[in-house]
Amino acid sequence: MTQLGHDAIGVGNASMDLTGLGTTRTRVRLPHPFASGGTMTTARWVRRYRAGLLVMDTALVFAGILGTQLALHPEVFTGRMLRPEQMAQAVVVFLVWMALLAMFRSRDRQVLGMGSDEYKAVANAGAAAIGATAVLFLAFQADSSRGYVFAGIPVATCALLLERWLARRWLTWHRKDGYFLSRVVVLGSREDVEYVIARIATKSGAVFKVVAAVIEDDVTGRGLRAGDEAVPVFTQVRNVPAVVQRYGADAVIVGGQLAAGASFIRELGWELEKTSTQLVVASSLTNVAGPRIRFRPVEGLPLMHVDLPTFSGSRHVVKRSMDIAFAALALLVLVVPMGLIALLVRRDSPGPALFRQVRVGRNGTSFTMLKFRSMVQTAEQDLAALRGQNEGAGVLFKLKNDPRVTRLGSLLRRTSLDELPQIINVLRGDMSLVGPRPPLPSEVAAYHGHTHRRLFIKPGITGLWQVNGRSDLDWEESVRLDLYYVENWSILGDLMIMWQTLKVMMNKKGAY
Repeated sequence: MTQLGHDAIGVGNASMDLTGLGTTRTRVRLPHPFASGGTMTTARWVRRYRAGLLVMDTALVFAGILGTQLALHPEVFTGRMLRPEQMAQAVVVFLVWMALLAMFRSRDRQVLGMGSDEYKAVANAGAAAIGATAVLFLAFQADSSRGYVFAGIPVATCALLLERWLARRWLTWHRKDGYFLSRVVVLGSREDVEYVIARIATKSGAVFKVVAAVIEDDVTGRGLRAGDEAVPVFTQVRNVPAVVQRYGADAVIVGGQLAAGASFIRELGWELEKTSTQLVVASSLTNVAGPRIRFRPVEGLPLMHVDLPTFSGSRHVVKRSMDIAFAALALLVLVVPMGLIALLVRRDSPGPALFRQVRVGRNGTSFTMLKFRSMVQTAEQDLAALRGQNEGAGVLFKLKNDPRVTRLGSLLRRTSLDELPQIINVLRGDMSLVGPRPPLPSEVAAYHGHTHRRLFIKPGITGLWQVNGRSDLDWEESVRLDLYYVENWSILGDLMIMWQTLKVMMNKKGAY
């Protein structure tokens, strides 16, 4: 590793001459299967992708309004035309709804393919369209408001959400092949750079591609890797714009506080403006999500306000109501399959169908958690002899090939069907559908530091730990995910976790 613009840097077994690196900007082009000429810059594909979303949004909004008009006025099928005021109403709803989709930034580059933020923007625009339509039609005494409010807009909003999900699947599919990736340079201390690269490589869903790293005043000489790829490393922060030009980066991510100071970041932003390169600052508040962060400038001083996490109140009432509704529906639908599983468990090995175990819930309250028995009846007594073979993380005990697991139990664990009786725990109020993993009393006794904050809300049947690796997670990552959820959960986030859980159950990764 050498200073930029003077010598050469080794990447794997190769080296690149970087003399005169900052003289010209090389625009890296990614192959694109639908672009003329077979190539497309990042900025260009973003424009085309946004244009495609605009066309689809327009078509679905128009279809929703047209369907409402046809349902409200079936006489059009006999050849009669809509009255001018009816056509005017349709035009007003269309324009207001499209304007709201733009106002809520549902097609902004920052939310494209990012999941919850994009869906939330579409859903909020739909809710605002319902409110605006109700107010406008009430003010003008229009007789068709109910059709829009209770049918047309809600149905079309669901169609828009499905459209965005399909578009995201398409985007993710092509990103796996190297298309549509934002190329980034990561800047900061070695510790911060390594953390950012690790998070991007494992958790971002291939939104970014790290093309280079600039480590401030690094003297270790160690290389970096993003997944399976080596990352070129440089040491002079003043040459960041030259690195951006050399690798055709779309953004620079500042991984943490720099010794060069805040003035350097400001000047770097001015320098990057010349090449339309984004400057992204990774917050040091690693356990704080966007909804809790607000920016308020005071006389030119940008202040970041972090709202306190809430562990009670109306949002939790809504969460509990959703738990009861979804759990009751699930129990009604699954009562026969659950009865069949219980019968198979009894026939597979001696012992009861259900396994009861004391777990720790909200605020340290103990409760009896229910599961389909997946081990032999003497599993608890056999545990002591297996302690020395523990493969679990931290205070957790896990064995990939646990001899206590029955033949049917192995299948139930891989598919997470052994967790189904916890629906009863949800109805009782011991658990939630989504939340931190329910710990054993022995695990809680071994907690240290802030780990006990996991107990501030009810544990869940599923959670971030379930959709991010399950038993493959190490202890620190499991705790980090649980603490992040406790402080930043949302209703929409819960719905997305439940959806992702269904996919994880099919994948079976990390389940043993």
